[in-house]
Amino acid sequence: MRLAALEETAPGPMADQIRPMSGLFCADGDYVRYEDLLTEILREARQRVCEGRVAPVLSASVFRDRLSTYDFVEPKPLQSTIEWVVNQLEQGVVQVTNPRYFGLFNPAPCLPAELAERIVAAFNPQLATATTSPAAIEIERHVIRAFAERAGLPAEAGGHFASGGSEANFTALLCALAQANPAFVDKGILAFDGPPTFYVSDDAHRAWLKIAVQCGLGHGAVRLVPTDDEGRLNPEVLGVMLEHDKQKNLVPVMIAATAGTTGAGIIDPLHACADLARQHGLWFHIDAAWGGGLLVSNKMRGLLAGIEHSDSVTIDAHKWLATTMACSLFITRHPLVLKRAFFVDSSYMPPSDQSTDPHTTTLQWSRRFLGLRLFLSLATVGWQGYSDHVERSVELADLLAQQLMMRGWVVPNRSRLAVVCAIPPQGFPAVAEIAQAVVASGIAWISKTQFKGQDVVRICLTNGRTMPEDVLTLVELLNGFRSADAVKTA
Repeated sequence: MRLAALEETAPGPMADQIRPMSGLFCADGDYVRYEDLLTEILREARQRVCEGRVAPVLSASVFRDRLSTYDFVEPKPLQSTIEWVVNQLEQGVVQVTNPRYFGLFNPAPCLPAELAERIVAAFNPQLATATTSPAAIEIERHVIRAFAERAGLPAEAGGHFASGGSEANFTALLCALAQANPAFVDKGILAFDGPPTFYVSDDAHRAWLKIAVQCGLGHGAVRLVPTDDEGRLNPEVLGVMLEHDKQKNLVPVMIAATAGTTGAGIIDPLHACADLARQHGLWFHIDAAWGGGLLVSNKMRGLLAGIEHSDSVTIDAHKWLATTMACSLFITRHPLVLKRAFFVDSSYMPPSDQSTDPHTTTLQWSRRFLGLRLFLSLATVGWQGYSDHVERSVELADLLAQQLMMRGWVVPNRSRLAVVCAIPPQGFPAVAEIAQAVVASGIAWISKTQFKGQDVVRICLTNGRTMPEDVLTLVELLNGFRSADAVKTA
């Protein structure tokens, strides 16, 4: 049709009349020059970040004024724009690569993962089908199989990389619904005789509430199970809730245990949860977004005993495994259920002999080559190198807890993961004030949370750049805020 339409109009341009290539693209020599330039700019910035403030000092109003000069009408030189952006990021984000960042799970990314980002950007593969990206897809499958084996899952286990723990956990719930009632894929929740429900501890990640809405179930489908004195999901209470909910015509579909709660690093009783799931015919998922990093350690992966009984597992490589954001694994012993939940057929996709093209087994369609970050990292240091990283984090956490307790602080969370929840001695300011003062000082970054209903200072030690002297600096900083005046002058 297009050719016919062209024939009916004036002749089109000749080849030598086509305008020059857009400034978005350049010759190979310019690529090399700018790549080298960026490497040098980032090298200098990394040094400044490691020696500087952890918290941002950017004025939002001043920044917006500067940003407004980029009106996208007049082009600006690439080099000066790169330098400007890097400078703004130095001032305008929490510096998670600083060795005194003890905050959430944002990673100080390892070198192989950073290099993988550059490789992927250069080739920019689309991982929808094995026809278009066979090498990339097989690399990801290889890594998924390796972690499935570490978890004790059967050889037929499969899965994929996801954009984050929320997507991976969302996938688990969809699989649970499809397994509980195959008609769900066509009819949605109308396939069920009553409202579907699933069960997590009351200290589980609140992303489960969003996931319930995404699945069309609503917040009411999320049944929060009380925890015991150690912060673990209480299996006895869970058993009672399951029986009670069935009597109310609710339809339980999944138990999701947490292996490493965000706040306190608590691992739910995996064996007991697996037994209850089996007894009631439910999907058993483990949200090991953080604690799944223990799988790389021969010494510590026994803490995840029971994971071998799971139907699916979530692991975030961008947390304890130190890849760049965001890089998650979804692993399941039931790859056919995964395909049932997501399979679609379309004439515009390249034909493929593969029965597990990612676009037929995942939520995403267009998808970045995420798995290279973990593959390159694991290939570089092996299981033992990763084991050293994880176990070192725990050693630093033990050092911190010991030093704080020597100074009268209380550490209430009995976790073997690398997070310390601490309560200051009597007479100290409130926890929130101490946490704010630490951040305001620029010396370190920590957060406040609650554990068993009590405010605690939360300190995470999964930053691979952290040294013992950084931990001791934090201890002295925390202990220095023993009065309201000290907090005010921070």
